[in-house]
Amino acid sequence: MVLFSLPSLAQENPDRHLQHEDERPVENVEKGGEEKKSAFNANEVIFGHVMDAHQFHFFSWVDGEGEAHHAVIPLPVLLYEPGRGLAFFSSAKFHHGEEAYAGYRLVTESYREELKGRGMQDDEIRLLQDEQIIAVDNNGHPINKKVYDLSITRNVVQMFIALAILVWLMTSVAKRYRTGQGLTTAPKGWQNAIEPVVTFIRDEVAKPNIGHHYKKYMPLLLTIFFFILINNIFGLIPGSANVTGNIAFTATLGVISFLVITFSGNKHYWGHIFNPPVPFGIKFIMVPVEILSIFTKPFALIIRLFANMLAGHIIIICLVSLIFIFGNLSTGVGIGFSPISIAFAVFIYVIEVLVAFIQAFIFVNLTAVFIGQASEEHHQHEHDAHEGNPATEPVII
Repeated sequence: MVLFSLPSLAQENPDRHLQHEDERPVENVEKGGEEKKSAFNANEVIFGHVMDAHQFHFFSWVDGEGEAHHAVIPLPVLLYEPGRGLAFFSSAKFHHGEEAYAGYRLVTESYREELKGRGMQDDEIRLLQDEQIIAVDNNGHPINKKVYDLSITRNVVQMFIALAILVWLMTSVAKRYRTGQGLTTAPKGWQNAIEPVVTFIRDEVAKPNIGHHYKKYMPLLLTIFFFILINNIFGLIPGSANVTGNIAFTATLGVISFLVITFSGNKHYWGHIFNPPVPFGIKFIMVPVEILSIFTKPFALIIRLFANMLAGHIIIICLVSLIFIFGNLSTGVGIGFSPISIAFAVFIYVIEVLVAFIQAFIFVNLTAVFIGQASEEHHQHEHDAHEGNPATEPVII
């Protein structure tokens, strides 16, 4: 901090507070009128990679004439505005958020800066979210009209791809088993990779936690495991979407688990919640706690998967961004720090590959534990107690 503070302060332009609202920032213009290279915006890069978007962005470059080019795959935009109807076009029409199209504008960091330069209040600008599509007038200024965004974003596209791969993978393996491959002979191809995982989920997750009626829950557990795992692995590919780092995705899985756990509850389970085996005076405290636990279980599943996958991606991007942050201070410092930043980023990336499998396993394992608690028979619990076996409790990781 001490070494890099002086060069940073030396770049401060003392005249930047004297500019007019409708002018460009003075620190971005040299005396000769030529525009200086804009500073690296780490916040825009980090959140641009981990949040949802209307296109797949891989990389950008600037040619010799200073014109920016972007390697992207635009996605279709579908909007509905009351009184105007549906609008359908490609996200490429927005030109990466730099232009409006058909009376709509994509909110980006540069658009916020543009509105700020026009004198728009900061409180109003904060209400505009990244990648939000808003209605604008002919001058590009936001207007108060409700726009419903029904677009197919990159998270949706990637989930469709993951679902297609999951269906293709499982159906192809199932066809081999129907022909006797893997039953009368040794398994081949994807069977060698899928069969040990299915066996592991059955023997180490379903049977110990759910009990003798584990078979009817196996399709659910396997689908959740492989769907999370495929999306976790896809999220590690540069330019792809971080689907499992999206709270809407994990919330949907959490709601599914909540419904299965709730409808699997038997008489003993609900009796323990509304009439816990404690002294009468303590029941007034325990009943609200037990009712609250019904919702905290899926909530824990939602937050754990979301936080772990989002944090890993942010750490990797932050480590890479340090190269450009230091490079803005000094080119030599940026080059010198590159090996350190890349080494740490590769290390975290390898850890994230392991986390992709661990988080899929934890989600499925805890789901099985909660289902087992809800469907456990009363006599089974007493039998375990007489045998000296400890009660099955979820392990929060």
